Amino acid sequence: MNVRRQHISKIVIAAATALGLGTLSACSSDSAAATNTDKFDVVASFYPMAFLAEQIGGNHVSVTSLTQPGQEPHDLEISAKQTAALQESDAVLYLKNLQPSVDDAVAQSEVKTKIDAASLTSLEKHGNEVGGHAAEHDDHANEELAGLDPHIWLDPVRYAQVAEGVGKAFEKADPDNAADYKKNTAALVKKLDALNTQFEDGLKNTKTKVFITTHAAFGYLAERYGLTEEAINGLDPESEPSAARVKDLEKMAKADGVTTVFYETLVSDKTAKTIASDANLKTDVLDPIEGITSKSRGKDYFSVQEANLKALQTALGAK
Repeated sequence: MNVRRQHISKIVIAAATALGLGTLSACSSDSAAATNTDKFDVVASFYPMAFLAEQIGGNHVSVTSLTQPGQEPHDLEISAKQTAALQESDAVLYLKNLQPSVDDAVAQSEVKTKIDAASLTSLEKHGNEVGGHAAEHDDHANEELAGLDPHIWLDPVRYAQVAEGVGKAFEKADPDNAADYKKNTAALVKKLDALNTQFEDGLKNTKTKVFITTHAAFGYLAERYGLTEEAINGLDPESEPSAARVKDLEKMAKADGVTTVFYETLVSDKTAKTIASDANLKTDVLDPIEGITSKSRGKDYFSVQEANLKALQTALGAK
């Protein structure tokens, strides 16, 4: 990867969101412009990438997210203005295979610093059932394997690996500020390590290890902490489950002492509530942190992850 910084003029983007340091919160809903400044301009594909760029870049970067707060990132179709902004940026930080329109735009762009987060850690194939629990209750567990699971940011350990790679790319692309990038990366990784410890300790002793979600976003998190995620819809948040899948989930929930069906903030909760009602289960939010909105339980990645931990502890009967 050639990560030499481009010293080129910047273009105004009215259609994209400029996420400044400290503004990656539920309040970041206004579109803003990426102005012609002397900062290192980074275009990020969606919130988890923008958050990394802001935390690592600090005052040296200007970050623009291609995905608006509250927008489902899987469905993103980037505009002509956003494509132009991508061309004029110093770097692009994205997650390959999550947003096809972004992948296409990045491939066609001449940006010299292209940072693919998926290349900075290990990815796995995940189906409906993910984790340390054999799918003896589900004969359909692997019928929806749809390539590599991109939801690496929900595992603090993998997210820290990505952060380290992003930090090194920033250092190489903008060597004048390399020392600060190195320091900021170390601070971020330390916080992610502490978050990992919180999850390890908080989920060590639970009545059940199985939880149900609307789509398979939490496979890496489940594997990290010895849990099992049973997803209603597999990797696609918009797909409808089959009648057989619903029946399997109800049987599994009874067998494994599942109490809760989790849904997320950016996708309809209708299916989750229907299954929960039929199986006499509770519903709650488990946030895949694909975007921060007023509905999010927290203002940034860390506070939402802490809310996720509390929700899991309650649902799993943590002791």
